[in-house]
Amino acid sequence: MADLAYRSRGFQQRLAKFCETAVVPQSIVDAVSKILADVRSKGDAAIASTIRRIDGFRLKPSQFRISESELAGAASKLNKRELKAIKESVASVLDFHRHALPRSWTAKNRHGATIGERFYPLDRVGLYVPTDLASTAIMTGALAKLAKVPETVAFTPCGKDGSVNPAVLCALNLCGIREAYRVGGVPAVGAMAYGTETIRSVSKVFGPGNAFTVEAKRQVFGTIGVDLLPGPSEVLVIADDSANPRFVAADLLAQAEHGSGREKIFLVSLSKEVAKKIRSEIQIQIKELSRAKLIRAVLKEGFFSVVVDTYEEAVKVANFVAPEHMELEVAPEKLSYLTRAIKTAGAIMQGGWSATALGDFVAGPSHELPTGRSGRYSSGLQVVDFFRRSSLIRYNEKALRKAAPAAEAFARMEGLDGHGRSVSIRLETP
Repeated sequence: MADLAYRSRGFQQRLAKFCETAVVPQSIVDAVSKILADVRSKGDAAIASTIRRIDGFRLKPSQFRISESELAGAASKLNKRELKAIKESVASVLDFHRHALPRSWTAKNRHGATIGERFYPLDRVGLYVPTDLASTAIMTGALAKLAKVPETVAFTPCGKDGSVNPAVLCALNLCGIREAYRVGGVPAVGAMAYGTETIRSVSKVFGPGNAFTVEAKRQVFGTIGVDLLPGPSEVLVIADDSANPRFVAADLLAQAEHGSGREKIFLVSLSKEVAKKIRSEIQIQIKELSRAKLIRAVLKEGFFSVVVDTYEEAVKVANFVAPEHMELEVAPEKLSYLTRAIKTAGAIMQGGWSATALGDFVAGPSHELPTGRSGRYSSGLQVVDFFRRSSLIRYNEKALRKAAPAAEAFARMEGLDGHGRSVSIRLETP
């Protein structure tokens, strides 16, 4: 796609059309529904038959579970640099999210009653970890560990020989997870929702996946909780004359290489010259990447480039797109303004040294973020998502007498005399 001008005719309509989230094909909806129904009614047998039919290999129910010794021994299969990276990532995620741990509290309301909130870790959660994504194991598992969830169980696909990426297993083990299954895709979500003969259901599922897995999460919502329904990766970069074209091009290419073909890449440039330099760098760097073919397909269908005249126009584009990842490759004096003004991004990377990949792997915030413009009303995964909350209310007679007139008035307004009576009866002389 050519670089569009923000003030060109029809720009807003073209941007809106580009941002439209593709409707999940009915074929996927139906296929997912059938697999889930089978898992619900046939349990382990349905999981085994689905793996045999779709993945082309046999896995007995007795082979579903990954042993604790396999989890514990995975670290020995990694080199020192890989193990150090995983440990560093776990520590960074714990450090970041520790600041956001919810705290129970109490106070007095205007009637003199005690009110407050109490937070409880969820009792049993399930983590879905796509093939090879050790970082996802950390971005979900470390939060469950920090929240002190009593039971955390993980699911991840395996190879035809039953093997699982040792980096994934090591990450799970370092996050304190001792129950894991070599089951992926829709069957994994079904097992988490409904349980089987060998797998107990969970209260809530966390983690990204492909279109089938995300659709499965959507369909089981209500039976269990789900965290997000994240789609293909997105990045929006705002670049002005101070931006390094090599850095910007590298970051755009990085988010295009995930492989679904449905990734969305946005470039917002403050001049045509900046956009031209970045496009040139993209063509140079793409030749060096192993996933060049996949990236070219994304750039052909999923690249949107706009040239704006002002930073205010850049803000309007960003807030409309509500990107998963937001990079501010701008002059340092503009960072504060843009960070305050852009209110819908999942994660904001400030300055040219803050590559999105740092957020994906080691910076600390979870990389599970809202996509498809859902950042307008939701946020990325947080430690509080592993808790549930109860509100507390404690009245004595004195406080009740102060509250009674208003409560009884509401009961009359809403035609709920039983509600009013439940208050007044407490104040009647026996």
